[in-house]
Amino acid sequence: MMERRTLLGLAAGMAAMPEAFAQERFPTRGLRIVIPFAAGGSTDILARLCAQMLTEKLGQTTVAENITGAGGTIGAQRVLDAPADGYTLMAGTPGPITINPHLQPRIPYQPLRDFEPVAFVGASPAVVVVRRESPIRTIADLVAAAKAEPGKLTYASAGIGSFAHLSGELFKWRAGVDLTHVPYRGTAPAATDIIGGRIDVMFENYPSVQGNLTGGELRTIAIGATARSALLPGVPTVAEAGVPGYESTSWFGLFARAGIPPAALATLNAAINAGIAEPAMTARLAGLGIEPAGGPPAAFRDYIARKLAETGELIRTARITAE
Repeated sequence: MMERRTLLGLAAGMAAMPEAFAQERFPTRGLRIVIPFAAGGSTDILARLCAQMLTEKLGQTTVAENITGAGGTIGAQRVLDAPADGYTLMAGTPGPITINPHLQPRIPYQPLRDFEPVAFVGASPAVVVVRRESPIRTIADLVAAAKAEPGKLTYASAGIGSFAHLSGELFKWRAGVDLTHVPYRGTAPAATDIIGGRIDVMFENYPSVQGNLTGGELRTIAIGATARSALLPGVPTVAEAGVPGYESTSWFGLFARAGIPPAALATLNAAINAGIAEPAMTARLAGLGIEPAGGPPAAFRDYIARKLAETGELIRTARITAE
């Protein structure tokens, strides 16, 4: 009798094995990356590169879909409405992950409770830019001019709560100066007014003004990274140039809904890491103003936790509100 039960148990276990293996295999169908911003921007381009990498590395078609609105919040919510199976990912940037949760009190999610960081694709430093003919040549010049006439110098941003806005407020805080913030509806009109001499300076994500810098219309006086960047090797950091403690770096990565199976998380992470390590992709990212990052999901989670805390402290200190 015992022998019969044992055989029945083994048979049942063997019958269940194909189903278990099917559940563990990933992916078995196509994937989707939700882009919470409009087509054509740097986030859109990077997300589509990630879709290309996942398609090539995993053998399943990965499509990218733009779902815009509310500074990225609507796209983020769409990912949370999908099953936590790893097949729906989000193209994550500071806006929906580390900025909006501090500025939008009714935001329907908490970044590290509801999302799982999957893969850290890359980062780009903030750049302090002025028009080509500006008398401001260095960070020392900028600080001296701001202290000589507090509030007279203006800095532009792509809008209240944008990366450029927070980068400018961080500079004011760390340098102990007063600059007047002028928000625009996007980086392009802000850059246009700097070029035209109507605004003095901007603290913007490098890819957003890369074209203006390459064309010679704008000039970089410093970068916001903790060390000099291979993207702009001859440009000093803001801290190196005389403002200790200043660090402002934008980033890009993929996120999934919390609860993603560990095997799926590991597979997605490995695919992106392998993709960005290829020389052709590294060169493509550099051309977009992005330094590849990579690493395990846990390290990316730690990075996001630090950025989330630092951003919250800055927003509270500078008393920034969404209005």
